Amino acid sequence: MTSGKDDYLMITKTVTPNDTCEVFFEHEDITSKLKGIVQEEEIMGMAQIFKALSDPMRVKIAFLLDQGKELCVCDIASLLECSVATASHHLRQLKTTNIAKSRKEGKNVFYSLKDHHIQTLIAMTLEHQREKNDYE
Repeated sequence: MTSGKDDYLMITKTVTPNDTCEVFFEHEDITSKLKGIVQEEEIMGMAQIFKALSDPMRVKIAFLLDQGKELCVCDIASLLECSVATASHHLRQLKTTNIAKSRKEGKNVFYSLKDHHIQTLIAMTLEHQREKNDYE
């Protein structure tokens, strides 16, 4: 595993002259319209969603919830071939970031995606990935 310093060095070595402007010139007609268009707390909330979905296990859970509409913790654990505790941990993180919601029925807890925005995000991301693979 590399350290943050090594990652920085690796990134800077891959930058080519074609990746940056040769001279700094701000296009104020464009930038003035974009300043303040999104509030900082909105950006932070968006980053939290992407952070929660940065884990492959949680992306898989979100995808399974999208496809299955509603699944109990035991179903998720079975599908992921992991313990109920591990599935619960990931589901709790998805719930905390408003990606998933839960309801209790008897002794079981059922999870589903929070709303259609998350369903759209999952579907569009998968579509983008599949298109990317088609062009490679």
